[in-house]
Amino acid sequence: MTDFEATLSKYADLAVQIGVNIQPGQILVVHAPILAADFVRMITAKAYAIGASLVKVNWSDEFITRQQFEHAADEVFTKAPTWYAGEMTEFAENGAAVLHVIADNPDALKGIDPQRISNFQKTRGAALTKYREYQMSDKFSWCIVAVPSQPWADKVFPDVPAEERMGKLWEAIFHTVRLDHEDPVAAWQEHLKNLDSKANVLNAKKYKKLHYIAPGTDLTIELPKGHLWAQGDSINAKGHSFVANMPTEEVFTAPLKTGVNGTVRSTKPLSHGGNIIDGFTLTFENGRIIKVEAEKGQEALEHLINMDEGARYLGEVALVPHQSPISESNILYYNTLFDENASNHLAIGMAYAFCLEGGKEMNAEQQIAHGLNSSVTHVDFMIGSSAMDIDGITEDGNVEPVFRNGNWAF
Repeated sequence: MTDFEATLSKYADLAVQIGVNIQPGQILVVHAPILAADFVRMITAKAYAIGASLVKVNWSDEFITRQQFEHAADEVFTKAPTWYAGEMTEFAENGAAVLHVIADNPDALKGIDPQRISNFQKTRGAALTKYREYQMSDKFSWCIVAVPSQPWADKVFPDVPAEERMGKLWEAIFHTVRLDHEDPVAAWQEHLKNLDSKANVLNAKKYKKLHYIAPGTDLTIELPKGHLWAQGDSINAKGHSFVANMPTEEVFTAPLKTGVNGTVRSTKPLSHGGNIIDGFTLTFENGRIIKVEAEKGQEALEHLINMDEGARYLGEVALVPHQSPISESNILYYNTLFDENASNHLAIGMAYAFCLEGGKEMNAEQQIAHGLNSSVTHVDFMIGSSAMDIDGITEDGNVEPVFRNGNWAF
């Protein structure tokens, strides 16, 4: 076994043992591009070795996806995929774990009519409403990991010789998930413990509001009563831990849907729906986005916030120090899984129910009544930099530093 194969095997171990934390007798559903076949085969073997009852793989291919968006009839993008939603909801209800392996080309759908993309996302999102409710309430284990593709590597490392780009991106991904540590599993356990210490401080503070100040940003975010700060690992309905994002560097909570006011400017490009949105500013009034401006991808951004009414509100507030491994690598990944873990970020759309005391046990109507946002979408975008300060405002009006110059102030 080569060094690369040995490292890839450790990566598969992390995905199966730490990511979805597969249990004996459990079903594992894997969504993956066909270019990741070797990695998925490793994952399958390791999951069965642990005792998985079934590994179900759903393959995808960006060439075929683009052909669909270019040539399929319009009604294809407005017809709900009830068969797929039914399958995924059934898996979730039966406690299956879901692993997403991504290798997205940031420009995969460049030039495609944004309305087609928006129709597809909206229709698919609506069909998966029940599945998403389970996901956002930690009913089942799920995880996202990434592998390189040539178009993605070309985008990230345009100044590196073409034949070296894939290797360079593999090396970067391995670093972000701590595979360059002697014992990656132990390194992850220590990392999650450190993130938990930050979440514990914030949960003890119980801030009423956060105030963000940075170039182009002056934003106040009110937090709902009973909000909870979470971090990388979660606990599913059966009491088993899992890590939804690998890598992860964030602690996060849910905002009060109607409590966001001011303006925020993005600091990294957003790769969404096969297109790049960059240099954009969002203006909020009583939680609702009332104005958007983008230097690139204006139409795509407008389609995103018009996905449904909930897409005009925030569902997540996440804190990531500027001095963190992905940020300090100075690599722009054009992939939210990585870029959001290099920067403070917010998310348009649905809120995580577990970010509210008792939220996991609430139905959708109760979550909304307690101030959480509901939507068919959830899209993170990056706003942090070394120039960002964040203050926490207590219930009695005291102002305390949370971030200074892009990093933790405590």
